[in-house]
Amino acid sequence: MGEPLRIGMVGAGKISGAYLDTLERLENVRLTAVTDLDASRAKAVAARVPGVEVAGSVAELVVRSDVDAVLNLTVPAVHAEVARVALAVGKHVYGEKPLTATREEAGALLASAAADGLRIGCAPDTVLGTGVQTSRKAVDDGLIGRPVAATAFMTTAGHERWHPDPEFYYRPGGGPLLDMGPYYLTALVHLLGPVVRVTGAASRPRAEREIGSGPRAGERFAVEVDTHVTGILEHAGGALTTLVMSFDIHAARLPRIEVHGTEGSLSVPDPNGFDGPVGLHPANGAWQTLPVSAGRVGAGRGEGLSDLADAIATGRPHRASAEVARHVLDVMLTLLDSARAGASLPVESTCTRPDPVALRP
Repeated sequence: MGEPLRIGMVGAGKISGAYLDTLERLENVRLTAVTDLDASRAKAVAARVPGVEVAGSVAELVVRSDVDAVLNLTVPAVHAEVARVALAVGKHVYGEKPLTATREEAGALLASAAADGLRIGCAPDTVLGTGVQTSRKAVDDGLIGRPVAATAFMTTAGHERWHPDPEFYYRPGGGPLLDMGPYYLTALVHLLGPVVRVTGAASRPRAEREIGSGPRAGERFAVEVDTHVTGILEHAGGALTTLVMSFDIHAARLPRIEVHGTEGSLSVPDPNGFDGPVGLHPANGAWQTLPVSAGRVGAGRGEGLSDLADAIATGRPHRASAEVARHVLDVMLTLLDSARAGASLPVESTCTRPDPVALRP
């Protein structure tokens, strides 16, 4: 193994803790610097991880000689801006989802990276775990025959119930589709391939929400995006997915993802996690739990960054790629466009289905 990829972290908010838990045990990446608008949060990361230094700004962090790649954990509205700054000085980028807020920003980032031989990776990397990868292997091995349909449901009453500063979930770039949709749609791309056409409908039942926890509990804020989105996705291979993403449902008993084929059905675990039981129901059988057969065992947030580092070292494509993230973003935005237009719309982008992940303890 060569030298680890040196990482500069931009953003030390709530999600950074999950990344730190993973980065501390990975051998091919090493955190070297951190910056945050709240200097105290950056200092807390530096105190936790030996050898990490605090940078005073994004501009200061990206030009450091001990930073090879920038881990972008900022809010969605500035994902593109931070990535542009990093790419401009020759640094690879791995960011939280969504890749950007617009198709134009995503296209510009991919073009910039390609021109300079740089890599852009993007969450979610949950698809690299044993849950989605064991499910994918079952599909690829023909255990359900030819896939004909799938369902994907993410239902909750809203993140303001638990997040102390939830406004960004309800501003452009947020909402249930752009916030949680990447987990489900990325999993569906791994399972069934890219999407070619969508039909959508959406609503915004409440104009305001109330913060339910933390020091600002009781404060109200405006809702600027649709909070219940439903639609039909037509995959290139012919399968049809029914999708529901909602911040307006208080309780439900819906499955996360199911895939149905000519010879059986598959129950896929929560794509917001890395593992979980995979259920198979053959056409003439009964439900059974499949043994773990693919994916990274015990994976956590940041596995995609590790895969990116390995891909850079070996010259292969990385799996949690900007190409997939751009396509997922395009699918989501086209679904919202379809809801506004009241008509089915083609998805202009596509992507290569990423390589499967072999079982890796």
